[in-house]
Amino acid sequence: MMVHSSGRVETIKVKESGIAKREILLGAHVSIAGGIEKALLRGKQLGCNTIQIFTKNAHQWKGKSFRQAEIDLYKDIEERTGITPVIAHNSYLINLATIGAELYRKSIHAMVHELERCEMLGVRYLVVHPGFHQGSGEERGIEKIVHALNEIHKETKGFTVAIALEMTAGQGTSLGYRLEQIAQIMNRVEEGSRLTFCLDTCHSFAAGYELRSEADYNRFLEDIDETISLKKLKVIHLNDSKGDCGSRIDRHEDIGKGMIGEDPFRWIMNDKRLKGVPKIIETPGLVKIKDYCKDEQNLELLRSITED
Repeated sequence: MMVHSSGRVETIKVKESGIAKREILLGAHVSIAGGIEKALLRGKQLGCNTIQIFTKNAHQWKGKSFRQAEIDLYKDIEERTGITPVIAHNSYLINLATIGAELYRKSIHAMVHELERCEMLGVRYLVVHPGFHQGSGEERGIEKIVHALNEIHKETKGFTVAIALEMTAGQGTSLGYRLEQIAQIMNRVEEGSRLTFCLDTCHSFAAGYELRSEADYNRFLEDIDETISLKKLKVIHLNDSKGDCGSRIDRHEDIGKGMIGEDPFRWIMNDKRLKGVPKIIETPGLVKIKDYCKDEQNLELLRSITED
């Protein structure tokens, strides 16, 4: 399928994936360059049935407003490709735990703007890094995140898009590197039911959660269920790690080529508890507008280790 500037759509060859047969939600973070609907087409060409996007430039505070024609075209292509759910990731500039008053205000406003864009498109989840406390301390940082999320929820009453708090690697002063911190935020936010959880394999491993034996893997999922609840787990980022367990280094590696290795990804792909959870690869660097060969390789490997 291909979209022309006129909005006309024609069929193009799509990589065979076998995803539908296995009923697995597997996709990649794809570029929106050239138009928001192009992300769906790029995902389809990779054989994805779910994708993750930025709804705008991730290094800018605000993006150009969507025209109704853009929204209509996006929804038409979404229906034609059958890609669902679409997941968004918020801007890298946002810090809901910052000690700076101006940055804090801008971050809250930017989050509301991100959610508004997602709501227009019908995006299911907006993945958010909890924030960096910048020396104020973890408890104070969590307090600020809770206050910010309460303000954001008040500004987005009735929205269907949900925030997915992403577990972090614990690099620097980042918060959310322990399951207990994610749980604290969810439990203390007034409308905690609107919050969900995004697990990143690289981040959790770098944060100190061992995954390399089947017993450790199962123990980690049990910890998630006891601390947060597996029912809250709505997005999984599948990334190997350049750093070792507990390194607190947030550096992604291709599947099976990092310190995590291939086995944990096999367990994830075949775990019935995670069958309905969208699984998104984030190829290192995310510089993939013209070259998606690494995505193809990572996705093909994940399909190959998935049992029918």
